[in-house]
Amino acid sequence: MRPEESGTSPGHGMPPDAEVRLRVSETLAAAVRGADDPQAVPGALCAACVRLLPVTGASVSISGGTGVRVTWCASDRVAARLAELQYTVGDGPCQTALDDGAPVIAADLTQGPDVGRWPIFAHEAVGLGVRAVFSLPLGVNGAAIGTLDLHRDRAGGITEPDLRTALCVRDAVTCSLMNLQEDADAEGGVASWVAASEADHTEVYQAVGMVMVQLDIDPEQALDRLRARAYAEGHTVSQAARDVLARRLTFRPEAHDGDVR
Repeated sequence: MRPEESGTSPGHGMPPDAEVRLRVSETLAAAVRGADDPQAVPGALCAACVRLLPVTGASVSISGGTGVRVTWCASDRVAARLAELQYTVGDGPCQTALDDGAPVIAADLTQGPDVGRWPIFAHEAVGLGVRAVFSLPLGVNGAAIGTLDLHRDRAGGITEPDLRTALCVRDAVTCSLMNLQEDADAEGGVASWVAASEADHTEVYQAVGMVMVQLDIDPEQALDRLRARAYAEGHTVSQAARDVLARRLTFRPEAHDGDVR
């Protein structure tokens, strides 16, 4: 039950925005303290986001450069698949929020303008049981470093109070990311789950480089080809990248339809 539903106020007369920020910070802090080990921290933060908002799932994706992203955490399997879907098709609310540096509200992926805006993503998302997506850019000083993606299994927008809460959650997650990176730098090392994210980035970068050489094309075209191949086979971009690195998948310039394994 939320504090406002129970009739109590955690802020004891504080301004509404201050109460929201206090509730968000306390919930996220409790989630981190309750994590069994450092590797569980990201997932615990995403699960806390779901408790704070009227959503079904949440994920955080970090941008690793033009077109390259990695899922840092997800509250559940559907949230993780949704995040990877947007990366694979190269489109969706997450990508738009990252490009525009502004929140994106996709209230109904089953009909209307949201379907026309992201047709492939909308079709695949509905297949996962997702009906609405809210993507909020993470970052400081106008530079987006990733997105907080929230989804719901029913269509509908987000109320102004819930959007304020979501923005507070977004700010807190951004701070967590920045602080975790600073802590890792100070310790002269990187937490294992951060290292895993970096490994995913590296795999895609390396695979894109190999596709560039194989087809004599630029990085964006190579990533598009990798995405198209992954989508056609029902795989994620990360899976396709690993296939390229393992030489299980090779792209041939003389016949685009003749890519071989």
